[in-house]
Amino acid sequence: MESDKYSKEIDIAVRVVHMACSLCQMVQKGLVSTDSDQVKSKDDDSPVTVADWSVQATVSWILSEIFGSQNVSIVAEEDVKTLSKADSADLLAAVVNTVNECLADAPKYGLQRPDKVLGALQILEAISRCNSTGGPMGRHWILDPVDGTLGFVRKDQYAIALALMEDGQVVLGILGCPNYPMKKEWLNFHHEHYQNMYQLSPPSLDSWEEGCVMYARRGSGEAWMQPLVHGDKKFEWPNSARRIRVSSIDDPSLATFCESVEKANSNHSFTAGVAHSVGLRKQPLRVYSMVKYAAIARGDAEIFMKFARSGYKEKIWDHAAGVVIVEEAGGVVTDAGGRPLDFSRGVFLEGLDRGIVACSATLHEKIIGAVYASWDSSNL
Repeated sequence: MESDKYSKEIDIAVRVVHMACSLCQMVQKGLVSTDSDQVKSKDDDSPVTVADWSVQATVSWILSEIFGSQNVSIVAEEDVKTLSKADSADLLAAVVNTVNECLADAPKYGLQRPDKVLGALQILEAISRCNSTGGPMGRHWILDPVDGTLGFVRKDQYAIALALMEDGQVVLGILGCPNYPMKKEWLNFHHEHYQNMYQLSPPSLDSWEEGCVMYARRGSGEAWMQPLVHGDKKFEWPNSARRIRVSSIDDPSLATFCESVEKANSNHSFTAGVAHSVGLRKQPLRVYSMVKYAAIARGDAEIFMKFARSGYKEKIWDHAAGVVIVEEAGGVVTDAGGRPLDFSRGVFLEGLDRGIVACSATLHEKIIGAVYASWDSSNL
């Protein structure tokens, strides 16, 4: 990967996502409940936390420092509306403190820390700078600072997702999954159960290792996974990276499929119909966030299907990083009509045919066929 034209970009992006994972773990430890004053509701009632704003500020600041703010266009999920309110002074102070604490650790990841502590205005500016709407021309970073915030506040699965799009095509994808267990069998347990087991039986030979960063470059035919950097260790490239591949299972009756936990924007009943039609026999693995793409890329599950409820529009930051990682790991990601996803038309995945399907190439045709077969009898 060192010799390609995006070697600097992927090197910086992987390091900053590792930093963001550490930041999220720090914030998550301090969260007592979903009612915490560090958790707010957005206009659409979805939660947003100190971690969302802090990750966005940190990633924005690092990318702007390294590549020059005039050269950096970032499409990202959060804005400063809530943080700028008069009654949000404590929330803003918590974000400022979290960002500075994270940036002070930058040398651990081989990155430059600021010369002096950043003030509230600088941090608000870093968050506000992520106001691009993308499009078919130029270079745009696409960031979801905490994908699956509900999973995050429930101390379950969530992801930090960063992608780079050039002239309408996603060319790099980096996915940080701080609670993603390195062993497949632990996926079935809630993260807190996993933590309790960890305390009862300290890790040996990395058997309990948890948390990873996955990354891929378009056209390389390779996707990689690194463990998180724990304790006082320093990040050193390639940080024990190993290649990941999608599952080779081609029999639907043996396949595991992932779907969203939340029913608010997903049609679980239609997905169940497709699963039955194609011959899937296992119970679905319901996972928060883009960790579903991670599970497909690593071969822990074979199929991810999402069919949005009427009126819901998919955002590009919820898919960009995961799609390129799955594809370079040997998988296929399309809409339900079998067409590639188009990230070049603004913040939404415009022109999406019914839903999204991610799986191995051998299963793809069967899934798309089952979607068509189930469509006529559905009331989606």
